[in-house]
Amino acid sequence: MTAGPRIAIDAMGGDIGPAVIVAGVVAARRKDPALLFHLYGDEALINPELARHQAVAGAVTVHHTTEAITASEKPSQAIRRARGTSMGMAINAVKDDHADAALSAGNTGALMAIAKLALRTMPGIDRPALAALLPSLGDKDLVMLDLGANTECDAQNLVQFAVMGAAYARTVLDIDSPRVKLLNIGTEELKGTDELKEAAAMLREATYLPMRFDGFTEGDQLSRGEVDVVVTDGFSGNIALKTAEGTARFVTDLLRRAFTSSLRSKAGFALSKPALHMLKVHLDPNNHNGAVFLGLNGLVVKSHGSATPKGVANAIKVAASMVRNDITRKIATDLDEFRAHTFAEDAAAAAAAITAGSDPA
Repeated sequence: MTAGPRIAIDAMGGDIGPAVIVAGVVAARRKDPALLFHLYGDEALINPELARHQAVAGAVTVHHTTEAITASEKPSQAIRRARGTSMGMAINAVKDDHADAALSAGNTGALMAIAKLALRTMPGIDRPALAALLPSLGDKDLVMLDLGANTECDAQNLVQFAVMGAAYARTVLDIDSPRVKLLNIGTEELKGTDELKEAAAMLREATYLPMRFDGFTEGDQLSRGEVDVVVTDGFSGNIALKTAEGTARFVTDLLRRAFTSSLRSKAGFALSKPALHMLKVHLDPNNHNGAVFLGLNGLVVKSHGSATPKGVANAIKVAASMVRNDITRKIATDLDEFRAHTFAEDAAAAAAAITAGSDPA
């Protein structure tokens, strides 16, 4: 069998640690036997978990370290001691071409800082963005970015996010020409900040890219299935994501309370159980686990800290899919085309201005 993607994993990240990570690795390889893994962390905690799953013994290499980034650690502190930590070692494995992608369920800010310093941003990208899949009423999930990596963004950042998000949707969702919208306070062209309006103007002109820019969308329309990629700054995106997750928990808790309030309600629950199971599956964050840092010279995936083995396996699946579909190359190709068109337009505008200035009339 041909060796598949090599995934470097911070085994010490997350709320529970190696037990869930190893179980997720086992679940992922059961579905994709070509995968190979490098686990970084304390051997005393990892090896006993691996001993329970002999089926993956030949596919996993453990790299020992007792140093780990804590959940409360500031990015600046994490950077200073990154090299010897499980998170830093996993990212450096990608940098040194010992792995094709890195995955961690640890501190998001530290992960972003370490990854950006080690891998650097791609040519044409000013800032990397955090992208993830969100459930919708459409046939497929939707991609949303940025979800917290950049609290403030200018128009150029938003355009770059759109290019990266569209490439991600083509890779993970298998959509040839994703529908892209900017998150705004209204759908009218006159609404929103100057940065949003400028980004929209640039995206409307980029008809040569493999995406369809459809203007603005509002927060209450995200789950309607009418968009494939939603682009926003990290501040708004993180709030939107946390609000959506909180609303999902509110709905499920409300239903649970309603169905246990009386004997009649319990009977109704029995009749509604298949539909409620479908709702639970659709809203379960483990089924959408695996946020991605786009725009780096290497692939880094962020798992929920509270992810179950199923969630970890899904994050691994996302990482493997990006490796196999060479998403970094796709982003680079689209960015090169965008820059080429922008340069040509700027040159034409400059030439026209020179010509107009030399016109005797």
